Amino acid sequence: MFELRTNMNDETINEIGENHIGTSAQNPIRADAFDLSDQEKIDKIQESVKDILYTLGMDLTDDSLQGTPRRVAKAFVNELFMGLNPKNKPKPSTFENNYNYGEMLVEKNIVVYSTCEHHLLPIIGRAHVAYISNGRVIGLSKMNRIVEYFSKRPQVQERLTMQVVQAMQEVLDTQDVACVIDAKHLCVNSRGIKDIESSTITAEFGGKFKEAATKSEFLDYLKLETKFE
Repeated sequence: MFELRTNMNDETINEIGENHIGTSAQNPIRADAFDLSDQEKIDKIQESVKDILYTLGMDLTDDSLQGTPRRVAKAFVNELFMGLNPKNKPKPSTFENNYNYGEMLVEKNIVVYSTCEHHLLPIIGRAHVAYISNGRVIGLSKMNRIVEYFSKRPQVQERLTMQVVQAMQEVLDTQDVACVIDAKHLCVNSRGIKDIESSTITAEFGGKFKEAATKSEFLDYLKLETKFE
């Protein structure tokens, strides 16, 4: 059985969670994180979920609940947290900017489904990503894939925003990348303060996007409404 050992007291642990404080710019992943196969992880998580439901008093012999531990385990490994495993990292190809497009490209309203690492409750929102070509361009859907990959792990929104920008900078070999994420945190909406109206906005600007004029242009694009009849 895993035993949690920490130098922090309960008050500090609770303060970090309630204030959504991130302790690292990278996800805190152990060195042995991938010693187990996905199937082995599913088997272990299934037993842990059984223990949780049993402790809560649920009757696991009920037809509706018998498959729940397995379903949860598979969802954790294969879907909700698949972005923890480097083997799932997208490998987007880039292409020469043969048409010499020199303005910024903005991909708006990329759906974000992530999970708060403090309470394991959903983060749901939209990401807006932009870049200015340095001679290379990337397929539009690959920008969605990058957002999805870093979203599918226990996350802090600030870290997610930074990781998307850093990944795009690496792929495109340019610092001229920006990302804004607007998301609702169910740990705020459904528990604690229970504020169902609030959302959280985070931003990361690299290269030319740090300049006031370029940043303003990008943010103005986000105000445009997109309607298709």
